[in-house]
Amino acid sequence: MSDKINIRGVLFDNVTLSEATSLTVEHLAHGDGLFSVFTPNSEIVQLCIEDNGFYPLINSASLVIPDGIGVIKASRILRTPLKEKVAGVELGEAVLKHCAERGIGVFFLGAKPGVADEAAQAMEKKYPGLSVCGTHDGYFEKTGEENDAVIAEVVASGAKVLFVCLGVPAQEKWIDANRARLNGVKVALALGGSLDVYSGNVKRAPKLFIRLELEWFYRLLKEPKRIGRMMKLPKFYFGTWLYRMKH
Repeated sequence: MSDKINIRGVLFDNVTLSEATSLTVEHLAHGDGLFSVFTPNSEIVQLCIEDNGFYPLINSASLVIPDGIGVIKASRILRTPLKEKVAGVELGEAVLKHCAERGIGVFFLGAKPGVADEAAQAMEKKYPGLSVCGTHDGYFEKTGEENDAVIAEVVASGAKVLFVCLGVPAQEKWIDANRARLNGVKVALALGGSLDVYSGNVKRAPKLFIRLELEWFYRLLKEPKRIGRMMKLPKFYFGTWLYRMKH
């Protein structure tokens, strides 16, 4: 397993996209139990800082990848640099490509009604041989009979890989609460809005924005209503400088 680097209390795996993919598919081939992948960005780390109760949940994952340039900048400020930003949406696609090549079944869970189906169609077209053997939207009660029915649907599908796209922290809580019941599932990835991207309903930032480390700014331009959430980013950035000076 990779080295862990502590960024304000969240224990990130110090991996590249290629290494994260290798660890995930290695477990698919030879691992026991459920391998969970969480993808916190600086907004999520700030959430943990403000509510310490989230630390055990986020750190419980088998693989914790830095899905945000803010986390990378913080690692440099703290003089414990992470290798690179590992976008969850890209890791998800790398896993889908692997599954298509080896005939491994996948289940898409999350997003608005119809989006998971659209994502399945788009990804099966992009990766010939891919089998998305089940889908379900994210609009269901996360406990009780509705939740039981969703779990039964996932298990009955025979999927080995489960994409859980319910938003943070709902997706992490759901994986943690139901991991013992997901019989047959070997990998569960908490991937936020990835199904919206895979379906084509949401466009990722142009490569120029990504290269200039401004993907967050592009998202803000596209969705001005995110301004409230985005205010956590400077709070996290400047808070990390203060944290370094104190520690």
